[in-house]
Amino acid sequence: MRSRLQGLSRAAAVALVACLAASAPVGAEGAARTTWGDPDLRGIWDFRTITPLERPSSLAGKEFLSDEEAAVFEEQTLERLDFDRRDGGSRFDVERAYNNFWWDWGDKLTDDKRTSLIVDPPDGRIPAMVPEAKDADRARRRSGGGPVRERVLIGSKAHGPEDLGLSERCLLGFNSGPPMLPSAYNNNLQLFQSPGYVVLLNEMIHAARVIPLDGRSHLDGRIRQWMGDSRGRWEGDTLVVDSTNFTDKTPSFSGVIGAMGSGETLHLIERFTRVSADTLLYEFTIDDPHTFTASWTAAIPMKKTDGPLFEYACHEGNYGMANLLSGARAQEEAAAQSKKP
Repeated sequence: MRSRLQGLSRAAAVALVACLAASAPVGAEGAARTTWGDPDLRGIWDFRTITPLERPSSLAGKEFLSDEEAAVFEEQTLERLDFDRRDGGSRFDVERAYNNFWWDWGDKLTDDKRTSLIVDPPDGRIPAMVPEAKDADRARRRSGGGPVRERVLIGSKAHGPEDLGLSERCLLGFNSGPPMLPSAYNNNLQLFQSPGYVVLLNEMIHAARVIPLDGRSHLDGRIRQWMGDSRGRWEGDTLVVDSTNFTDKTPSFSGVIGAMGSGETLHLIERFTRVSADTLLYEFTIDDPHTFTASWTAAIPMKKTDGPLFEYACHEGNYGMANLLSGARAQEEAAAQSKKP
C-alpha cells in the first residue's frame, strides 16, 4: 500500500513542478554533480509560501487556481496575516505584538498555484485519524497535555519546567519538523553534502540531522530519538531520507499549534530533487497506520537563496523559563483571589 501511494504522489509532485522544467538546466548533462559524483543539492533553500498545507473547504474539488483567482487568494491571505492593526480591543493589540517586519510568511502561492501542499490524497486534506489515536489525543488534552510530549506553541500548563511544550522550550517544533513545513519565519534549510553523508540544518530551532548514505540499517527499535533515526539513499537524482525510531515525546505529525498521534509508529519518507538551478522539490510522506487511516504526501518547492544562515536564538539557556513559570503562578494567585468572599 505504501509503495503504491508513494508512486501516485511522486507522479503528482513531478507534475506540479512541470512548469519549472523549462528553466535553464542545472548542468550540461542535467543535474549538477559533486566532485564525488552525487547530485549536487548543496546550498540554502527557502521554503516559505502562503499555499496552505490543506485545501480550504471553500476550494474543495479545485486543485489549481487561475492567475486571477490566485491574485485574489494572495491578497486576502496577506490581509488576514497582517497583524499590524488595532481592531479587537486591547488584548488583541498586545497579542499582535509583531508587525509584518517580523513575519516571513512569504507573499506568493507556489508557482503552479496549487490550492494545497498536500498532493495525495487528491482532496488535498490530511486523512482522518484512527479512532484510538483520536481518543488518546482527546484524553491528553483533557488532562492538560501530559509530560513534554505536549509540543505545541500554546496551551501547556506551566506547573513546572517539565510541563512546558518542546516548542515553548525552543527544543523542537514549529516548522523544523521533521517533516519541514512553511511557517511564520525562519523558513530556510541549509543542505550540506560529503562523500557518504548529507546534513540537513534547519534555521528554526537550529536542528541538524546527520544522515548516512552507506546502506546501514536503522538503529535498534528500542533506541528512540526526537527527530527519529534517518538513513539516506539515492534513487536516480533524488535523495530519499527514510526515518523511523521516533519517540513518543513527539507526535506523528504536528503543525505550529496542533499535533496528532504518537511518533512511536511513524515512518517518514522525505525526497529531495533538484528540478532546476534554483528549485529543490521537497516531498514528504507520512505513513503511520496507528495514527492515520491512510498515508499522505505533501510537496513543497524550495527556492535557492543567498546566505548566510544566521543562528536561531530563542530563550537561550532557558532564561525565559523563570518568566513563563512566574506568569503561571501570578495567574493562579489572581484566580485564587477572585474566589475569596
